[in-house]
Amino acid sequence: IDFLGKRRIAFAISGFLILAAIAATLINGMKFGIDFAGGTEVHLRFDPTAGVDEAALRSVAQACGVVGPSVVRFGEAEDSEFLVRFADIVPEGEGGDTECPLTESDRAAIERADEDMGAIGKTETASVVDRMVAGIGNAVSPAEIMRVEFVGPRVGGELREDGLKAMLIAVGMILAYIAFRFSSRFAPGAIVALVHDVGITAGIFVLFGLEFDLRVLAALLAIIGYSLNDTIIIYDRIRENMELHTKFDLQEVLNLSVNQTLARTLMTSLTTLLAVGALLIFGGAVIRPFALAMFIGVIVGTYSSVFIASPTLLFLESYFGDSGGA
Repeated sequence: IDFLGKRRIAFAISGFLILAAIAATLINGMKFGIDFAGGTEVHLRFDPTAGVDEAALRSVAQACGVVGPSVVRFGEAEDSEFLVRFADIVPEGEGGDTECPLTESDRAAIERADEDMGAIGKTETASVVDRMVAGIGNAVSPAEIMRVEFVGPRVGGELREDGLKAMLIAVGMILAYIAFRFSSRFAPGAIVALVHDVGITAGIFVLFGLEFDLRVLAALLAIIGYSLNDTIIIYDRIRENMELHTKFDLQEVLNLSVNQTLARTLMTSLTTLLAVGALLIFGGAVIRPFALAMFIGVIVGTYSSVFIASPTLLFLESYFGDSGGA
């Protein structure tokens, strides 16, 4: 298969996707999850026979002072567990809980708890969580609080910075490793492929308005490792063939190498996609962002190892190598 002969078409497709992602980011911005933007996550468990649904929980949460809550089912349907996430609340004094279905005893209990906990710094958000849980218990079904997590904007900003640093360090170490293992002209092709994979995967999340959080960041770091592994296999075969077929044109050597490793590439990618697909379908809402990013990244990473890394090597060797041949 003449993969290298189709490199211009591949570059055009990749360029279009990356430009679309950049445009979407500039127009709509990136939608950060609670981990990066700050916010609150409440894990609630209900009686399985209560028949609780997401719409009812979302309605009560909004009535109790929560702005734009996200409600997702946690675990299996019969477990009747839900995650309620929100980034903001209606400020105190602006009537954020006027519609909240609270009894007088509920309000009195929450006020006493606020007074008792005020000495150790109970936040307004914590008070809203108390009202929300009490309101859900009255309007929907009594709920057991499994956990509550608060992430401040400052912590979210630090997580964003640390995540970006982790990705840059990973790419830098990969650049050094490939330059040492092969040659300095092999490294740029691998880095271009990695940036391509991360950029397109992240771009798809931006285009469809999906949230970025620590799970997606973990997936992007895993994609870097996965894509690099595939590229290294092809590069290793390229190096062997460059030594064996010294009379071949460089493009012929690259095509031969890609075709020789194609079966291995496809089998590895398909088995990985089966595992990631199972997580995506059956893993539940909590792990779904990780699985979705991995699913996209494996497909894009396989494509880039064939259509991006090798053509980049051909370009560099053709224009900056000692000769046009292998």
